[in-house]
Amino acid sequence: MSEFGVYVHVPFCAHRCDYCAFATYADRDHLMDDYVDAVVDEIEWARRDGLRDATSVFFGGGTPSRLSAPQLLRILDSIPRTLDAEVTVECNPEDASIARLTEYKRGGVTRMSFGIQSTQPAVLADLGRRHGTVAHREVSDAVHEAGFETWNMDLIVGSRAESLDDVRSTLEDLLSLRNVPPHISCYALTPEPGTPLGEDLLRHPDEDATADAYDVVGATLERHGYEWEEISNWARPGHECRHNHVYWDHGDYVGFGSAAHSHRDGQRWWNVRTPDRYIAMVQSGKPPLGGQETLDDSTQRFEREALALRTRRGVPIEAFDSLDEIAHLINVRDGQVTLTAASRLVANQVILRLKSAT
Repeated sequence: MSEFGVYVHVPFCAHRCDYCAFATYADRDHLMDDYVDAVVDEIEWARRDGLRDATSVFFGGGTPSRLSAPQLLRILDSIPRTLDAEVTVECNPEDASIARLTEYKRGGVTRMSFGIQSTQPAVLADLGRRHGTVAHREVSDAVHEAGFETWNMDLIVGSRAESLDDVRSTLEDLLSLRNVPPHISCYALTPEPGTPLGEDLLRHPDEDATADAYDVVGATLERHGYEWEEISNWARPGHECRHNHVYWDHGDYVGFGSAAHSHRDGQRWWNVRTPDRYIAMVQSGKPPLGGQETLDDSTQRFEREALALRTRRGVPIEAFDSLDEIAHLINVRDGQVTLTAASRLVANQVILRLKSAT
């Protein structure tokens, strides 16, 4: 059976971080009950239309842990899934109580993901994060107590407040835990338009410093037994995120909730962005469709190859007309082209040389 993912978007946040451009809201908690009802209704409509069993489910946001555990598990219970399905929930560190995580585990959640970002106070302050500098230890202990074997911590590099020593200290803090996260993601800070970070030019990341920080992260993790999966992801063997691979393999997935995106058989569609409008449309019996598009064969081929090139799988050498201009950015082995460690943050320079990009 091929992999099939379900994504559930939870648009609520206690506080909007300075760098966040996602469809999230810090002033809509009063909509939670109606939102959960609407998501369950949308899933029920999809089931009537033949929604297949998911091999992976991912609750993202926003902050899924803003919902109570019973609210989130009510949504999960409505999703048809295989017996061995991976179920991931993103959770704020400050929400990671043993009671909450234990309830998740008993309710069918198999994997947790936490936005730690850094353990250094100046960096957390610059990012607008509110959890403390010992959150990584509290999360690690709670995850262990609740019985999760597979879980993830997210890092962000590129803050103007962050030095390379800060990056090394954060990694040391994570890798010295008694219960070390078996999957670690690291994202380069991006100044998105309309965000406080994006509007403040003095806070924009320095590209060279960000690249140096990313290199330190990759080299350190790989020395400690993590394998590089994709530009921003490293995992110890057996702890890869199945849901991520649905996206990276250009597979099929369906999204539920406001702003959620879906892809199936070359069709892409997405829901309306705001939770208010989403709820109103579902309550009136209307599909909450915000837009859709059909991908032609050439676009699908480009997307498959571009996504594969971001991973350790790479693409066949035949995907390029010539490798001359990118020889310094790639490895070629057994007919497959992959990115070098040093070129991962400039992957677009290689992607643009794909035959399918023209």
